Order: sequence, then C-alpha cells, then structure tokens
Amino acid sequence: MAIHTSQKKEPAPVVLRCAVPAPLYTALDYLPPKAPADTNNPVIVPGVRVRLPLGRRTLVGVVLSSHQNPSVASNKLRHVDAVLDDEPLIGAKHLALLEWAAGYYLHPIGESCVLGLSPRERRGEPPAATGQPGIALNDRGKGLPQGALSRAKKQAQLLALLQQRPHTITEIERQGISRAVIRALTTKDLITRFELASDRPFVCREPLVANPQQKSAIEGVCSNLDSFACHLLEGVTGSGKTEVYLQCIAATVARGQQVLVILPEIGLTPQMVARFESRFDSDIALLHSGLADGERDRNWSMARSGQAKIILGTRSAVFAPSHALGLIIVDEEHDVSLSQQDGLRYSARDVAVKRGQLFDCPVLLGSATPSLESMSNAVSGRYRYHQLQHRAGGAQAPSKRVLDIRGLDLAGGLSETLRQRVEAVLAKDEQVLLFVNRRGFAPSVLCHDCGWSAECDHCDARLTLHRRPAELRCHHCAQRKHLPRTCPTCHGNRLVSAGVGTEQVEQVLQQYYPATPVYRVDSDTMTGRQSMANLTNTLENTGAGIILGTQMLSKGHHFPRVTCVGVLDADTLLFNPDFRGEERLLQLLTQVGGRAGRAERPGEVVIQTRHPDHPLIQAVLEQSYDQLANTLLKQRQQHHLPPAGAIAVIRCDSRTLDAGMEFLQAVAQPADRNARREIDRYSANLIGPLPSPMARRAGLYRCQLIVHGSERREVLMAARTLQRIAASLKAPTGLRWFIDVDPVESI
Repeated sequence: MAIHTSQKKEPAPVVLRCAVPAPLYTALDYLPPKAPADTNNPVIVPGVRVRLPLGRRTLVGVVLSSHQNPSVASNKLRHVDAVLDDEPLIGAKHLALLEWAAGYYLHPIGESCVLGLSPRERRGEPPAATGQPGIALNDRGKGLPQGALSRAKKQAQLLALLQQRPHTITEIERQGISRAVIRALTTKDLITRFELASDRPFVCREPLVANPQQKSAIEGVCSNLDSFACHLLEGVTGSGKTEVYLQCIAATVARGQQVLVILPEIGLTPQMVARFESRFDSDIALLHSGLADGERDRNWSMARSGQAKIILGTRSAVFAPSHALGLIIVDEEHDVSLSQQDGLRYSARDVAVKRGQLFDCPVLLGSATPSLESMSNAVSGRYRYHQLQHRAGGAQAPSKRVLDIRGLDLAGGLSETLRQRVEAVLAKDEQVLLFVNRRGFAPSVLCHDCGWSAECDHCDARLTLHRRPAELRCHHCAQRKHLPRTCPTCHGNRLVSAGVGTEQVEQVLQQYYPATPVYRVDSDTMTGRQSMANLTNTLENTGAGIILGTQMLSKGHHFPRVTCVGVLDADTLLFNPDFRGEERLLQLLTQVGGRAGRAERPGEVVIQTRHPDHPLIQAVLEQSYDQLANTLLKQRQQHHLPPAGAIAVIRCDSRTLDAGMEFLQAVAQPADRNARREIDRYSANLIGPLPSPMARRAGLYRCQLIVHGSERREVLMAARTLQRIAASLKAPTGLRWFIDVDPVESI
C-alpha cells in the first residue's frame, strides 16, 4: 500500500507596496530586506522609509502597505535594501492625505509622497534634531583680550556677545549679524557649535477686545474643535481677521493641540511672525522655500514632535507633519500663489480642507475677497460663513472715485489730478500708495518709423525695457538682450518705449517730489526674504513717503500711515481672456484699495481708467465684494464654469507645435475602440487640442486639451482615462506632458 504524506504549503511571502520617487503613476512591489536564515524580518509598517533599487539606481521610497498579493510573481520581485526607520515618519492620516493628493491631481504617487518628508529625510538621513543651533566661544576664543578683532566691526560685535554667554543662531541674526560673520569666526577657530534643547512653555499674552462680529467668528470656530468643519471668514480689509486667528490659535493650543497656518507668500511671513511673537511666547516652526535646508529640516522635526505648537508656512507647509493637529488656518485663501504650478500641481487651500477632513479638525479660510469657489460653498451651507463688515478700531472704509484719463497728458502714468492729490497727502505728512501692474521701465520698445517691436527669441511675448541696467528682458523665460541703438529692421534711430512700468513711474516721482522718499516694491527690488519686513518697519517709523509697486502690495500688508491709494491704469486688468479675469480684477482692486485708511485717518482710492463706464469699474464703486461675487457666481452657473462645473487640462510642451497637437489628438481620439468608448461614457466635453494662449514659451510650444463638464466626478474620471491613454503612447523626443486639475492659469 502506498503511503502519501501531505506537504505543508508555504505561506505567501509578505510584499511591500512602495511609493518610489520617480515618474510612475503606480506604486511598486518589493520583498522585505534579506535577513540571515536564523532571524525573522521585523514587521514593516506603512509610513517608514526604505532604501530600494530601481533599475541601476538606489532611491529612498515610502512604504504604503504590506500584503500577500504581489502584482507580479514573487520570484521576479527585488528586495528592499534596508528599512531606514523604526517608527513611521509619515503617520496614517498624513499618508492618506498624500495618496489622496496624488490620486486627485493625477500625479505620480512617489513624487507626491516625498512632500511629506524634509530635505534630509528625502536623502535617507535621520530626522533632524529639534534643538536650536547655537555657538559659544571655545578655549581659544575665551582667551582673546578685550577689543580683539576691532578692525572687523561685525566680528567684534559677535565676539562681545559670546563673551557674555552662548547665543543661538536666531538670536545672533536678530542682532543684524549674518552667517558669513559666524563662518569667519569658525575659520579663525574661535567658536564651537552646539544644540540647545528648547523647553519653552507656551505663553499667551492678553488678547485685544473682540468686537461683536469678531467674537461671533471666534466662538463659531472654537465651539467644536473636536471635529471637522470648514469656516469662511470674509472680512473687509483692516477688519481684524488676524485677531480672530490669534484667539482661535490660543484656544486650540490651550487644549494641547497644534495649529497649522498657511500664507500665500514668503513676503508675508516676517510680518505675520512678528504678530504671532508679540502675542505668543512659543516655538514657531517656519516652513517656506526661503529657508536653508538645515533650518527647514529642524523646523520640520519640531512640527512632527509637537515641540512647535504653531506651524507657519507657505503652500508646501500644508504637507508638513504634525503631532496633534487641532486647527488649520489659510490666510488670503483666494490668492493664486497658494497654487503650485509645477510638479504636483495642487491648491494648498483645497488640500488644507481635505487635511482637515482626514485629521478631523476645523479649517478656517480667511480673505477680504474670497474665491468664488469658497463663496459658493458658504452660500450653499457647506462652509460656515462669518463676516467682518467693519474695520477694527473705528477706522472707516476708504472712499472711491474714478478718474477718466482719456485725452489727458500723463507723466509716468500720473494725471495732473492724481499728482495734486499726492501733493496734498504728502503735505499732511501721510503716505501714498501707487499701484502699477508692470515692473521694468516700459512693457515694450517700438520703432516709430516702421513699427518693429522687440520680441523674445524664445516666447510669444514682447521684451520689457529696464533701465537699471539698461537692457531688454523677457519676464517669462528671463532672456536678456542689449538695448539696440537703431531699429534692426529699418535702421532708423527713432526707438520709443510704449506703456509704463514701475521704474518709469519711480523716475517721474523722484523728479516731482525730490525731497520725498519713494519705495519701489516689485520682484526686482524685494529680493531678500526680509525685504518686505524691513520696508514695513521703515514705513511705520517714517513720515511722508510714496510706496510704488505691483501686485506684491496687495498681499495683506498693513501700512497704517497710507491714506491715499492710486491705481494708475486699471485698463491693463480689464480685458483678460481667462474666465477668471473679472474675479481677479475685483479682488485686486479691492485688496489694493484696502491698504488706504487702515488707522485713525480716513483713506481714499483713486482709479485712473480710459473706460470709466465699464460695468466692472462701476461695480467696484457701488457694490460690496460679496454682492459682486454673487453676480459672478450666477454668470458661472449659466456656463457651467467653476465652481458650477469643473475643468482639467492636459498640457504638453514640445519642440514643434505640430508634435504637440498630434500627440494630444491621439489622446483625444485613441486608436483603441475600448478607450474611445470609455471616454464617451463620461458626461464631459473635450475641447481641443489647441495652442495655449502663449503658444511658445522658453523655446517650447505648449498645446492643451481641455476637459470640461458640469459634474466634477465625471471630469476627473474622464481625465484619468485620458491620462492612461497618454501614458500608453510613445511620446516624440523632447515632448513632456502633464495634467492640471482645477487649473488657475489661463486656458
């Protein structure tokens, strides 16, 4: 009789699904690291980093899950080289947020997950220590006599500070001593570095007395900090939105939780930090692109550990780690700067709302000019709506008037009436803000004889004239050219500038008001991360002056001595092909005008235009922003445009226009019948392919295929199908394509 012995079936191996930082739309499966025969592999949990092979490269990935159903046969899988963390660096809720962002914005999962790591963590290094870096004198430095290094004043100043006690780097920088001075003493072997552990308790100073509307908003947000709700705080400029933020932060931290505050731009960060530091004695984790990697690494760890009760940063901070997140605040929620325009193309405002939902904490969106998306959610009841309709401290809203400049002689864009108003304000030792939405000297250079204009070699755009230095620049690809002395076409010498930029206005103002300081604010002058903070401090401590600048001036800055705002040419904003053009114009005029009369002195706004009867100009004069927004919402609903519809765009950059158009045509009309049927199944319209408004930029041609529909889900499903089709096609050499969901750029 044959005896059969049953063999025990080997259990299926555990497989790690990993997000790999590469342009791959799916996660990859790996086996755990190889272990000696007499040891067991430790349990590897989601959120830990692993070092893994990809082709010939070795990368740092993030484990998303472990399972026993590999995508390919297990004998074909490679092993992870090493597990880098004992505990997950990215928590479960945080990982869910990153996976959601990759799925919603149709971006490679690995390139999305790295946004949850600090720079050093992305390189596979351990998380940074949370102590404050500092320096102290070493034995050689302590032995220096008094008065040493007297020829190097800054070095002598630093030496004197350190002779009193060790100082943190932050304390030293606040004394106006740069890191170059620290490096100089390091080179001379006079100092030693150390890490100073922080054990600062959170202390909140006495808040201001809230007015009834502020109090209502604060109570509305703080009434239920244990669950998710999205609040929209619409407050006229100068109404005290920041005080609402501060009191909500204090209430949240009192519960042992953290607060994440998102700002649209780095330039606003120092001013907001100063407000926070004047109210709270606490560690604040600052996160923005202007920081050195070491400082960003340390602040990232402070946020993750919970040492920093307040996390403050620009759009990328929405992915920052947290220990016990209790509230998210997005200031100036309407601002386009909150949208990332490369890599993972996301809206920090929308990601913040999703994060609040996942982390079960409230989200507070604040603005004097909320986006139509947020207004729609507030009107429909999805968001809780709070309004601050009066300026804080009894300040009055500025008066508004329009100046018809048709046929008038203008000097640097200023009419005689506006110049007289500027003189009257300066005579009272007050300040004037002049807004012109173009930097440089003039937007273009023309030949008066033949009509030639200076064009960029790489973009479909004119070159802008700059005078310091004298050259032509492209504001899209940064090309620079020498200013020609004669016309390259007809060789005539009558070259003229057309239009007005900030440099030209500054020159004219200095001629008219030689004794008055003129402060130019544009991307050519505000180059350092402290530039705007330094300007704000200067303006608060000086008398009469003129502030001249671009949209940078509309970003929520507080200029208490400004009583007059002049918009030199509103017409440059009126005729915009983007369907969001009217919304942006209203927001910009409201925000810029809101800089006037924010203290006890009354303010006024003067708008120069050649179209004084234009409906938008009249609307700004006669209606409040929420009235204007409701009108625009009705127009959007008629055409199923966001927020009454949805849009996604597939864009491609290619060496020739034909290559891009043919690629997108193959995406829109795929050869595979099943793919065509799947596209037709969704109630979304395909528009294009067609060239972008600026068809050539930085030497490449941009085309686009627009997906538009009244239902967001249908648009996203159609875009996901088109993404799969595009990924299956062999793209021509030099062609790069990407998808932009909820685009903010002109379509």
